[in-house]
Amino acid sequence: VVSTQSTEAVVSTQSTGDLEEVLHTETVFTNVSRGEIAKTADLKKAFNTDDMAKVCLIILEKGEFQLSEKERQTAFNSKYTEIAANISTMCINPATQRPYPVSLVEQAMKDAHISVKPNKSAKQQALEVIKVLKETIQIDRVKMKIKISMTMGDAKKCKDQIKALFTSIISEDNDGQFELLGLSEPGHYKQLSELVGKHSRGKGTCEVIGVEETAESAVFNS
Repeated sequence: VVSTQSTEAVVSTQSTGDLEEVLHTETVFTNVSRGEIAKTADLKKAFNTDDMAKVCLIILEKGEFQLSEKERQTAFNSKYTEIAANISTMCINPATQRPYPVSLVEQAMKDAHISVKPNKSAKQQALEVIKVLKETIQIDRVKMKIKISMTMGDAKKCKDQIKALFTSIISEDNDGQFELLGLSEPGHYKQLSELVGKHSRGKGTCEVIGVEETAESAVFNS
């Protein structure tokens, strides 16, 4: 029987073996409401051991963990807010160049009928949710500030392809060494890195040196 006040400790218990933190009792029941304790023969058949502590660890590791309705709702709300917070950090309203408050992101998620997947990370879900929110609100990913550096000879082979992956160019130097500084969508970084690496035979560089300055950061940094 798992303590409902210690559900977050289950994962650590799997590695430490400290059952007292999460269990009311190490007794294994076939029907806890009727107080029916599992028979030794049944334990050996199902778990290859009749050691109650070992059986409890196996159940915690491989069994299906059942949350109460209250715990399930708390976990859902926490994950929902975490997803919204990720989106608020990763995106801006292109009209204002400011991040959306978390509360507004949560409302937009509710309006779009976004459901939370408990076994998926908040960041991964945030990336998926952004695509859905683009259909209902003005929202853009904060762009990366990327610097490209390679020889002019190597740059000639891929210069146009590289520049096409930038939304705006901050500076460009073609004097001996090709150096480009600009803003690009986060999803383009891998492609840029591969282009530079391929055409420079690993000698060129593609590095993220920051993110674009939003209206909000401009105010706070001034």
